[in-house]
Parts: sequence; C-alpha cells; structure tokens
Amino acid sequence: MKPLHLAMILAIDVVWGFNVVAVKEGVMSAGPMTAVLLRYVVATLVCLPFLRWLPGRMGLILLTGFIAGALFMSLGAMSFALADNVSALAIVGQLGVPFSLILAVIFMKEEIRWPRITAIAICFAGVVVLGFDPAIANERVGILLTAAASLCWAVGNLLFRRLQGVPVLVIHGWLGLVSIPIMIALAQFFEPAKLAAIPDLPLGTWGWVAYSGIMSSLVGHGGMTWLFQRYPVAVVSPLTLPTPLISISIAVAVYDTPITGQMLVGGLLTLVGVAIITIRTAQRRDSDMPVEPT
Repeated sequence: MKPLHLAMILAIDVVWGFNVVAVKEGVMSAGPMTAVLLRYVVATLVCLPFLRWLPGRMGLILLTGFIAGALFMSLGAMSFALADNVSALAIVGQLGVPFSLILAVIFMKEEIRWPRITAIAICFAGVVVLGFDPAIANERVGILLTAAASLCWAVGNLLFRRLQGVPVLVIHGWLGLVSIPIMIALAQFFEPAKLAAIPDLPLGTWGWVAYSGIMSSLVGHGGMTWLFQRYPVAVVSPLTLPTPLISISIAVAVYDTPITGQMLVGGLLTLVGVAIITIRTAQRRDSDMPVEPT
C-alpha cells in the first residue's frame, strides 16, 4: 500500500475515533433526536448535487434509510444521552461486527468455521463482563440501546451489500431524505422544546453536528469506499481496527471516564473477537470475490 493511502486510512481512523465526542456534544446540546435531524440535514445538503433516482432499487433504499438511518442513529443518540461513560459505549458499539457476521450466515448462507464462531462468543462474553461492572451499573440502559443500534447497523450493512455499485454520496443522500421526516416527527414528539430552539443553537453545536454528518459519514465512509476499490479487503479492513481504541482513548482524555479492571477485561475480549472476525472475514471475501483496482 502506498504511504499516502496508508496515511489516509489512519486519518479516517482518527476521524471516526473522535466522532464519539462530536456525537456526545451534539446530543447534549441539541437533544438526541434534534441532533440526529440536524446531522442528516447537513449531510443531505452536501449530497443533493449527486442525488439521482435508482430504478428498481427505491424500495430497498427506503428500507435501508429507515433501518440504517433514522432507527440506527436515533437509538445511538439516545444511548449517548443516557450514558456518561462514552468508553463503554465505544466498546459495545463493536457488536455490529459479530451481528453482521451472524446475519450474513443466516440470510446469505455465508460459510463459517470455528475461528469466527469462537470470535463471536468472545465478543459477546466481553460485553457481558463489561455489563456486570458495578462501576457502570447506571449505564446499562445506554449500553442496551447501543447494542440495539449495533444490530440496526448490522442489518443496514447487509442491505448496503445489495446496493453495490451505487456511489456512497447517492446512498447517504437518500438516507438523509428518508430519515429527515422521521426525525422531525420523533423530535416533535419527544423533545418539542429542543426542536423549537434550533435557531438559538450556538455555533459550536453546529460544528459538532457538521463534523458527524460530513467528516464521519461522508468523508470517512467515502474514503474507505475509494480505498476498497483499489486494495484487497484483507489489506484495508485490519487497518480500521485502531478506531475503537482511539475512541476509548479520546473519551478518557476528554470526559475523564473511569476505566476499571473489569472494563479492561471486557473491552479486551470484545476487541480481540472483533479483530479475529474482521481479519478472517476480509481474507475469505478476498478469496471468494477479489476486488480489482479501478
């Protein structure tokens, strides 16, 4: 891999890692539903020039927009609103990886052998260890919401695989158009005062929202899509593994979140399981469906 492209991946890792701060700050300032609404408004405005109708795929687009857009993001935002320990949420958020593999086995008949089966068990064991840590007993509702959001992300990931060939900016544009009316309705129902206060939001809040919508979603995912078109999955995917470690480090530095021994054990188990699944899955996809440079 060229040094410039390697630096690009590491930069995306940092962008995604710092997103925990952007999401937390946006949620605490604007409210969870309103923050998600604003994030999609910003991202959709960027994507509008690239938006186009997708004949025969609009039903799939609508379903993907609901599950991977409004539902995933609203559950995630609620978890950040209810939990203070952002590090724990960053760890539990990695359940999207084993959830994606389980769904691929069920619905796409993907073959799975003992290394990845063991890795799935390790991931969930790590979250169980984390969940029973007395130091974060008050965070369990947020942790459950993050786990539910991870499942939505995994379902969305399965749907994204059926949208192969559609540019990332087109997909994110439609995700925004589908999600915006849903988020307006949710914000009006759950937090009408926050929705009405949008004109009075400070510029800092708009900055956090723009970071999540543009840097994390569009630049991050768009950059990774570009790299996957040029390198084998087995080369690119393992280089994204530092992201949760960066997220945890940034959360500890910014919010001074406590890290207990039980959290370390649970987090280590989860991240080891995720690493095994990521590397083994990437190797398998390269052997089954090699990615040609374009």
